[in-house]
Amino acid sequence: MKIKPFGVEEWMNEYENDAVYNLGETCVKSITVKELLDFQGRGKEALEEIYEMQLTYGAIPGTDKLRKEVADLYKTGGISNVVIAHGGIGANHLVFSALVEPGDEVISVMPTYQQHYSIPEALGAAVKILPLTLENDFLPDIGELKKMVSKNTKLIAINNPNNPSGSLMDKKCLEEIVAIARESDAYILSDEVYRGLSHEGEAFGPSIFDLYDKGISTGSMSKVFSLAGLRIGWIMASEETVEEINIHRDYNTISCGKIDDFLAGIALEHKDKILNRNRNLILENAKIVDAWVKREPRISYTKPKAGTTAFIKYEYQIRSKDLALRLLRDTGVFVVPGEALEQEGYLRIGYANDPEAVREGLKKISEYFRILEEEGK
Repeated sequence: MKIKPFGVEEWMNEYENDAVYNLGETCVKSITVKELLDFQGRGKEALEEIYEMQLTYGAIPGTDKLRKEVADLYKTGGISNVVIAHGGIGANHLVFSALVEPGDEVISVMPTYQQHYSIPEALGAAVKILPLTLENDFLPDIGELKKMVSKNTKLIAINNPNNPSGSLMDKKCLEEIVAIARESDAYILSDEVYRGLSHEGEAFGPSIFDLYDKGISTGSMSKVFSLAGLRIGWIMASEETVEEINIHRDYNTISCGKIDDFLAGIALEHKDKILNRNRNLILENAKIVDAWVKREPRISYTKPKAGTTAFIKYEYQIRSKDLALRLLRDTGVFVVPGEALEQEGYLRIGYANDPEAVREGLKKISEYFRILEEEGK
């Protein structure tokens, strides 16, 4: 099938390695295998287990231990509701390939992760876009969504917490979306890879899976748990939906790696320690970003309520791609241009790095803004 180039991923692949100050990264500062096993407190025993591990396919659907740990992230459901996938990206792809057919209607928010509109479009679905705007704090307009849904709507794709804005739909908002979906018997796919990094209250906000029988949640070890290198993600869905997804999974996954499964199980078993480390880092960095935005007269944003990214609107007369390239070339600061997310006039700032790198990177951007002002932009 033909599919549009993936804007964000192409940008990351092309330029991220050239960064001095990486403000494009969305995963909380990655942890080492040693750090992970130190959280467990029995590193030697775990390594011995890996040494003796026979590298077969292992448990095809994922080990019961890992699936139980994933299920425990939700208020309802069990291991029969879990599909282990190749990262969050593999989880999302599996959902679309299993449920969406040519002629179906799919509604996706934007900005969001590009999978949620480009894959169904490539599969032959009619895709409708529900814009998220700065004026509405990057939350869905429920009235507009209600107008868009029809008897042909097969699936509504949301992203909660949202990438790139850091907005967070609360339970009331999600229940309103569920009520609309239920009228047309549509699925709701909620990409929840940043769930677990709410800035206030409980770390884990409400999940669509716990609110709707046709609600599908996807998640991963990458963002919240700092383990992108494991390439472990998951789908949480009804048993009927899991059965349908697993038919497709047999064709493109078979199983995930045994060592990945093993280490992911350890991480989720000790998730409180990882979340404490990561949430403290994110909260400190979010304050740095907020203070910076308040100092800059020609930028604005919706203050993030969750996740690791902020979406900055700027008032300079320069294309976002050109601005991002000039920042990288002249200052070493790497950001993602809004153009890569089909939102011109914005920059996505990731604040998941060391606080000093975030602080210094933002300082470099401010210095560059002064240069743009001197150029009359």
